[in-house]
Amino acid sequence: MTKINQADVIIVGAGIVGLAHALAAAKRNLKVVVFERNAYAVGASIRNFGMIWPIGQPMGKLRNRALKSREEWLEVGAKAGIDLDPCGSLHLAYRQDELDVIQEFLKTTGEQNQVAFLTPQQVADKTPAVITDGLLGALWSNTEVIVDPREAIAKIPSFLTAEYNVDFKFGTVVTEISPPHLIAGGEKWQADHIFVCSGTDFKTLYPEIYANSGMTKVKLQMMRTIPQPENWRARVALCAGLTLTHYASFAHCPSLAALKTRIETETPHFPEWGIHVMMSQNAAGELIIGDSHEYSLNPEPFDKVEINQYILDYLQNFAQAPSFEIAETWHGVYAKLPGQTEFITQPETGVTIVNALSGAGMTLSFGLAQEVIEKVL
Repeated sequence: MTKINQADVIIVGAGIVGLAHALAAAKRNLKVVVFERNAYAVGASIRNFGMIWPIGQPMGKLRNRALKSREEWLEVGAKAGIDLDPCGSLHLAYRQDELDVIQEFLKTTGEQNQVAFLTPQQVADKTPAVITDGLLGALWSNTEVIVDPREAIAKIPSFLTAEYNVDFKFGTVVTEISPPHLIAGGEKWQADHIFVCSGTDFKTLYPEIYANSGMTKVKLQMMRTIPQPENWRARVALCAGLTLTHYASFAHCPSLAALKTRIETETPHFPEWGIHVMMSQNAAGELIIGDSHEYSLNPEPFDKVEINQYILDYLQNFAQAPSFEIAETWHGVYAKLPGQTEFITQPETGVTIVNALSGAGMTLSFGLAQEVIEKVL
């Protein structure tokens, strides 16, 4: 008789979504096994800024989810030995339409303890990384946290194993799911519930659901500098006017339409390639710079030099640093369901698919996982 391995919960995928669900399930004293087809996770979870970015989420359910995730990150980071920097963020305004959006946002958030308007001098006092010439002011938020995603995704599995006895099966491909069973690495497993958190790979397990979901893929280009000389620190995450047009938290601001129109008229290449420019700094001193957004079911594997140059040129209008020497460039691909913040479905009894966090996986996964596990289990 073929041996059947047992678990309470099986997770498919060891990216941030899978790890978050593994943690939420393990906290309920369940036996959790995680399967990852690669030797370690190499998808979107390690190809991002490493920003936990609550300021980008609109007030209500998503902002609360982001703040819960932030709490979980700080707890996990401390226990797992992950460098976390709760440095906050600045949205910089150099044009009146950008300033208008920021001021409208501040009037409507009701979170005066978390956000504030800063004058150019106050910005200069907070960070040496901002060009204050021409600066009109900035939106300060104290909720953002920076982590190196490469370090985090590598260390969290060891933490989950040591703290909660979560069993990781790296280099093990799940080839069939027929609940309560699945086949992984040629072995048969049985679980009370299976969570498929495999990012853009999920179409290999449920191709019809993927095809009918309306999901697309988003390719983004990013860069990393050399470590900054003499331990120079930016001390805060930075972005400017383009970012105000990207995140849903600013969508309600009346002046946003005028800002978008001006950008489309003056610099049409930014909306053409979905460019908004941000900069964070990890514990190693490297600046992480990006990014762009190309939407396609089959993104080109070839990066465009001109996109990286557009990003760097815009960045150097508002940010300064000892060195912008680029050490690495790369691209990431994540799943997105237009008009939705996530894709969750149960194709069979005992199986839940969690996907398409639309580029906000680092910000939302821990909070979302708590909600999903609570509801399902």
